[in-house]
Amino acid sequence: MHTFTVRTRTRTEFIEITAEVREAVRRSGVRSGLCVVYCPHTTAAVTIQENADPDVVRDMLLWLNQHIPKDLPGFRHAEGNSDSHLKASLVGPSVTIPVHAGELVFGTWQGVYFCEFDGARNRTVHVQVWGELSGSVG
Repeated sequence: MHTFTVRTRTRTEFIEITAEVREAVRRSGVRSGLCVVYCPHTTAAVTIQENADPDVVRDMLLWLNQHIPKDLPGFRHAEGNSDSHLKASLVGPSVTIPVHAGELVFGTWQGVYFCEFDGARNRTVHVQVWGELSGSVG
């Protein structure tokens, strides 16, 4: 397993981590298999989304923040971050990506994003890669 840290700067933001995930796949030596990217935090998430136009992730954050505002009347969680827990649960803690010929299999405009909903913080991301190694017979 490969683990790395993401430093977030604002309360809510998406940070592209595709390069770090690609590096984890390269280091693993897996030629064909699966890559799981996992976020072990209850107020953050991971998603695959378009990485060509930054307005896509901006619009996603706009929608999430408008529909699940920080100060929604009735929230009872004492830490004041119930909205962050809801957003993280909706987006999800992990993504699974096929690996072929030692590369992540993406659509033309796809990338992996770390989704911060309760920053700024230092966050952890785990990448686990399974499959056929370089030089395997099979």
